Amino acid sequence: MAVLATRWNADIVELLVDGALRAARDEGIEDPRVHYVDGALELPLAAARLAGTADAVVALGAVIEGETPHFEHVCRFAVDGLGRVGLDTDTAIGNGVLTCHTREQALARSGGEGASEDKGYEAARAAIDLAGLRP
Repeated sequence: MAVLATRWNADIVELLVDGALRAARDEGIEDPRVHYVDGALELPLAAARLAGTADAVVALGAVIEGETPHFEHVCRFAVDGLGRVGLDTDTAIGNGVLTCHTREQALARSGGEGASEDKGYEAARAAIDLAGLRP
């Protein structure tokens, strides 16, 4: 399993990475590789490059809405691109890219202290489960 994480909103993304690594440990996966890219726009290409080296790729990031439509374009490109990578390469892709209106929403989904959800853990579990379906 490879974990792919963005550097933007690093404090939130590191919580997602922690969750993904915890899911890997829970499944007995030792030493999953963690790779970093600048932002969400780089995730699909990086996932495609990692797809040939791992049974599962977990993509993690936090895109938080700003004052321009850029947010919508970044979210759509990242989510659509990751889906395409999975289909084109027959690789399990766990999508843990948060697309939130506020920083508070992202923190609530990050798995950190007081968070109501752990999307890093959930994305890793989804990728691990999907990788197990390969014939």
